[in-house]
Formats: sequence, C-alpha cells, structure tokens
Amino acid sequence: MTDSTIQFSDLALNDAILSALDGMGFVSPTPIQAAAIPHLLEGKDALGKAQTGTGKTAAFSLPLLNKLDLGQRKPQAIVLAPTRELAIQVAAEVKNLGKNVAGLKVLEIYGGASIVDQMRALKSGAHIVVGTPGRVQDLINRDRLHLDEVHTFVLDEADEMLNMGFVDDVTEIMEHAPETAQRVLFSATMPPMLKKIVDRFLREPEYIDVAGKNHTVDKVEQQFWVVKGVEKDEAMSRLLETEETDASIVFVRTRQDTERLADWLSARGFKAAALHGDIPQSLRERTVDHIKQGVIDILVATDVVARGLDVPRITHVFNYDIPFDVESYIHRIGRTGRAGRKGKAILLVRTNQIRMLRTIERVTKSSMEEIQLPLRDKVAEARLVKLGEELAQETEHKSLDKFAELVEKLQETLEIDAATLAAILLKRQQGKRPLFYIGEDPMIAAIERDKQRRKERRENRDRDGGRNFNTQDWDTYQLQVGREQGVQVKDIVGALANELGLTKGSIGAIKLDRESTYVQLPKAMTSDVAGKLQKLRIRQKEAGAVVVDFNDFREPRGRRDGGRRDGGGYRGNRDGGGYRGNRDGSVRAVVAVVVMASVALIVTVVVITVVATVASVHSHVTVVMKLKNS
Repeated sequence: MTDSTIQFSDLALNDAILSALDGMGFVSPTPIQAAAIPHLLEGKDALGKAQTGTGKTAAFSLPLLNKLDLGQRKPQAIVLAPTRELAIQVAAEVKNLGKNVAGLKVLEIYGGASIVDQMRALKSGAHIVVGTPGRVQDLINRDRLHLDEVHTFVLDEADEMLNMGFVDDVTEIMEHAPETAQRVLFSATMPPMLKKIVDRFLREPEYIDVAGKNHTVDKVEQQFWVVKGVEKDEAMSRLLETEETDASIVFVRTRQDTERLADWLSARGFKAAALHGDIPQSLRERTVDHIKQGVIDILVATDVVARGLDVPRITHVFNYDIPFDVESYIHRIGRTGRAGRKGKAILLVRTNQIRMLRTIERVTKSSMEEIQLPLRDKVAEARLVKLGEELAQETEHKSLDKFAELVEKLQETLEIDAATLAAILLKRQQGKRPLFYIGEDPMIAAIERDKQRRKERRENRDRDGGRNFNTQDWDTYQLQVGREQGVQVKDIVGALANELGLTKGSIGAIKLDRESTYVQLPKAMTSDVAGKLQKLRIRQKEAGAVVVDFNDFREPRGRRDGGRRDGGGYRGNRDGGGYRGNRDGSVRAVVAVVVMASVALIVTVVVITVVATVASVHSHVTVVMKLKNS
C-alpha cells in the first residue's frame, strides 16, 4: 500500500474536522480515504472495496461529519455494522474525528443493551446513529427511530453483515431510506447476495477498489498467549523482561487501564507512561518525544491516540486487551516493523476470545504462533543477566576507589565479610523484581492442567469418533433474543439440539434475560456446528450469537411482584447429564394447588362467618319482637 500524495487539507473538509485530524497527527489520507472522500463529499453513492485496516471508517465518517446540520434533532446518518463490538468501535472513532464539532451527538445502538435507554437517547436527539441491523430495525418497527431526515446510509463490512444472516434486516432498513439519501457500502468481498443489494439500492455508484493486500502483517511476527495461571499484569512483566525489546506499546481498551497499568509497571522499575485521549495535546507530544529519545521505553495506550504514531525504535506491540475488530488490530501492529525492520506483536487472549483471534487470522491471511509464558525462574535469570551487563559497564568508573573504601568501612562497622555485604546490597537492589524465587511457579500447575485438558479432549475424540465435546471447557455465547421476543428456555434448548445437533450433555448453563440469552457451549465445536450457530434462528429471530465474557449463571432471587423470576433458564449439566430448570411444571402445579386450596379455605371461613352473623342477628331481632309483643 503506497502513501497518498494529497493531504487532508487539500480536501473540502471544514476547520473543525481538520483541527481534529491535525491533533491526532493525521496529515495524509490512506488510499481508500483519498479515493472515497471527494466522491462522498459530492453526495454520490459509492461502493468501496477495501481490506480491513485500510482506514475506511474515516473514509465514510469524515464526509458525513462535514455535512451535518447540528441544529436538527433527528438522525441524519445511519451506519450499520455487523457486530455490536464494531458498532461501538465505529461510534468511538466517529466521536473522536468529530471531537471539535460542537454539540455533536453520536449514538450507538445494538442488542444486548437496554432498548429503553436507547429509545430515551433517540428522543433526546442524535445526529449520527451507529448500530447493528437487528436493533436498528427493531427501533424502526417501534416507531422510535425515524429516517425521514437521514441523508446518508452506510453499510460497513457489508459482506460480513450478510454472512451473519442480516439480509432481511438490511433490505428492510434500506427500503425505509428516503429517495434522496446517499447510500455508501464498504466491503472486502463481493458475494452474489451483496451484488443484488448494490444493484437494487445504489444509484450509479462510484466504484472505489483499493482492496490490494495489506502488507502490515508481512512485516510483523505474530504470537499469542492464552491467559492462564497468572494475572495479565504479571504476564506483561514477564514478557517485557524476557523479550529483546527496544521500545514497546502496550494496547489496552480504556483510559483508566492505561494509567493503572503504566503506574503498576513503573512501580516495578519499568520506564513506562500512559497515553490516552484525555491527556492534553502538549503532554501527549512530550510523551511521544520521550519514547523517541529513550527517556521512556513503554507506552501504555488506547487505540485511537496511537494511530499514526511513527516511532522507529518500537520493536514490540503487546495487545494486553484483544481489540473489538480486525481493523483495530492491524492498526495496532502497524506501529512496529517501521523503517524496514521486522516487528513483533504478542496478543494476550482469554479462552472465550479465541474465536476473535481466529477471525483476525482469517481476515489478515496470517497465522499466529501460540507461546507459553516464561516461567519465573527464567525471568529471574534474565534479571540477573541484565544486572550483570549493567555492572560490567561500571567497572571502569573513576569513583570506584571511593566506594571500595566505603565497603571496607561497612565491613568493619557491621562486622561482616565482603560476600555477605554484597548479598545485602543485591537484596536491596532487587526491589520488587526478585533475582530468585522460592516455591513453585503457579504457571507450572496451569500448564499441567492445560496438558491434561488437551489429553482428555483427544481421548474423547478418539473414543467417540470426534463427535462428543469436552464438557469441562465452555465458551459463553450471547444470543440476541430474550423474553421480550417471547423466547423460553425450551426454545433455546430445542434450537440448539435440532438445528445444531447438540446433545443435552453438550449444552451448559443458560440464563434468559429480557432482551438476550446467555448459553454455555463447548469450545471444541466443529466448524460445521459453528457455521450453523452463526445462522441460528429462534422463534423466527436471528440469534446473532457472539462470544462474551460472562459467567453469572446464578439463579435470581424471587421478585416482590408475586415471586415471578426475572432471569432463568437451566443450569445445564457440566458433567453431561440432566439439568435444573427455573420452576418446572410440576412445581408450578403444586403451587397452584396450594394456592387454590388456600383460597377455598378462606372463602369457606368467610361464608361460615357471614352465615353465623346473619343467624345471630336474626335471633336477636326475634327476641326483641317477642318482648315488644309481650
């Protein structure tokens, strides 16, 4: 990919946008931006074919930011993304690009979050809506999202959107688009279904094709470590000490994590600093100068502020948190391998994020090597080697004679020999980074557990012909359907069993919420089953299964409105057996019988009381009448 010969200042962008680009250090557009922005500024429909990581988000965001009417409350642009993670990422980038546009409101809407909060936000006004097709269509159907003032529709990663089963939603949304609205579509590939949408909805579109191979990944050695045995902070420390680094960037997701991790590393002797969007521009520039000059060696940064960062001495990129999308990953690892040098990228990934890792490999057409974290004895050896190298540089220092005299005095004062004194000084020198360890490394036990799980998985496959799953290892999936769609646990179990062919022992715990469902499924699913899962429909709704970091499957306490449970589902059987549901039919039947019996008893008591009262009154009246007559 060659650099563009034009600059952003050559494009017809307003001053607020140009100042934001300048503040982020962006001067020249990428090829997709240089090719697309002029056409989009003219209001033409466009079909952009570009690999992830080429800067297409800015390519469509900058033109639509440029033509917003900030005095209008209704949405003026709709951006559709295939996943909620990408929707969040795109919205964040749009906000960052428009940070100098006073009064800008960008709203992300997606399943799994409160639809009530999203409806409230729409009512208060939004200029740009970034969302997933299912939730966007839902809000249109509820008459809460109005498209009559929308002047731009964008389909981002359109091929992936259709692969996930959003054809009907996308078609319906595009049918709601005003005739005059601009339609923009970005995709890495052009499958037949997508071509039908292009032919139907885009009017004489400009074709922008910069889908050439992204060479970033060719220059970077990629590895990953599956988080186990120790916390990620400890893992970062081990990697930083054992890798042959010059300077490094550690990517995290939030501003708070940049500062927390930078402080943690600094307390352990690393020369680290935080870099995020809330830091004043002057301080950010000074921090970048410091890493260029060697004052610091490690930047702990968020995605957006590190884009465009060009520091030749950065040899390593560490992904402390896995990015939400492939484009961000490519941007991250592109910070190393500069100036013709090879770089290295290491990703820390949790077991329930392996699917995203495989997606990165597939899209970038690359392969990552799984590594084991260095054992702490190896880390201690590396510290000792480094200390030896530092001491060797001091052997010719002109003040050594004076220190030798101090050693003799301390020996006399403390009445110890030179070896003991040296040991004491080494102990003080190590600080929070020990030169040796006592006791077993927790990583050893974690590695042994991992080996045992892999062995059991192989044995299960060998014994059962590869059809059964290791029921000890689960991923948690979030399905974008819940009680509001009339879904019950039996619907989830039935769909998984009938559509995916899973047995009861291959379905873990399930938790049913208002708008989504969490379900545990085996990690070792075949590609065929995983493919069926992505197309799964439950009660005619797209399930939209995504892996999430969730494990709260505890049964909720009864509510005060009659004891009706709010969550539920079944606990699954992690050993392959039966399952416990919410309150099953037999329990409800017993409760109903008890309630009916109680009501009957109360009615009987009331009737008896009334009859007795009436009889008493009648007797009293009779006596009075007799007295009168007498």
